[in-house]
Amino acid sequence: MDRQAKAVICREWGQPVQVETITVEGPKRDEITLKIGACGVCHSDHSATTGKIQYPAPLVLGHEAAGVVIEVGEGVTAFKEGDHVVSSFISMCGKCRQCVRGRPVLCENARKAMFTLPDGTVRTKGADGEDLNVFGACGVMAEYATMHVDNCIKVDDTIPMQNAALVGCAVMTGVGAVFNTAKVEPGSRTAVFGIGGVGLNAIQGCVTAGAEMIVAVDNNEKKLEMAREFGATHTVNISEVEDGAKAVKKLTGGVDYAFECVGAGAVVEQAYKSLGRGGTAVVVGVSDPKDKTSITTLTLPADEKTLKGSWLGSARPQYDFPRILGLYKTGKLKLDELVTRTYHIDDAPQAFDDMLAGKNARGVIVFD
Repeated sequence: MDRQAKAVICREWGQPVQVETITVEGPKRDEITLKIGACGVCHSDHSATTGKIQYPAPLVLGHEAAGVVIEVGEGVTAFKEGDHVVSSFISMCGKCRQCVRGRPVLCENARKAMFTLPDGTVRTKGADGEDLNVFGACGVMAEYATMHVDNCIKVDDTIPMQNAALVGCAVMTGVGAVFNTAKVEPGSRTAVFGIGGVGLNAIQGCVTAGAEMIVAVDNNEKKLEMAREFGATHTVNISEVEDGAKAVKKLTGGVDYAFECVGAGAVVEQAYKSLGRGGTAVVVGVSDPKDKTSITTLTLPADEKTLKGSWLGSARPQYDFPRILGLYKTGKLKLDELVTRTYHIDDAPQAFDDMLAGKNARGVIVFD
């Protein structure tokens, strides 16, 4: 059945987000409809409003959410009404070469569902009946969302929605970069460049992995204070030193793992330069497509350094999302503390402004 829903929309790149009432159609084959409980406000959503992530407008924002199944489409057997679900903005066909070799985050068919559902259509309509694209096949910054089952992961229904939602992006991206991409070893020296929601999760991933030193690097003293609360052993305020990489190396002698959580070529260079011999730099942040990174090529063979990327923490969502929530339930990961402030959907523009001002570890829109 069709449902009316308030949703956060990007109508034009470079313009503020708008809250509109849209129509969300019921599910077709292999689809489910969710009543959204909570949705995180992520820098990637903002990047879609600026054109940094080039999803065409009009676009329903939101990719980091938790909700309850209220309707299932034909052929759906893995979900039933009442199930709690976390969204995944990566479509996983389960059949391509990358999926079958255990790398679903690199699914070769995922690009078919960048701003539509996998069949190339959408279930979201504007007031005039026009199609509205959906961020990452999700479009979950709305009261209701109809999604393909490949973008949904069933989770423990005892987890608060506002906490479970964060696993869909910030937590998975940061913690996954540590566990899945870098495979940080106990006793390691680590550095995290950029202390937003993702950076904080990279820090607590390093804590859980048993890192000996965890250096947080940022230009915002409030964020560095949060980093210490999440387990950073040392901090570097980049605005107070001439060279961030040198400052990190002075503290550590060169780190074994560095995580770039900003999305800027210059910061990638700093992360790489902070490495000791044999170190690995992991690029987590999403940069502008035109951005470039420069490194000294000889250091790759001579020092056996590694520079690699991490997309959604190299996730295997069906396995990793429940595992991360299990770590939360046993007190090994902080999720309650990540939610700095909650917002009503009508206050979404303020939530975006607060995110850009660096006020929140994570702001979350909570639905009635």
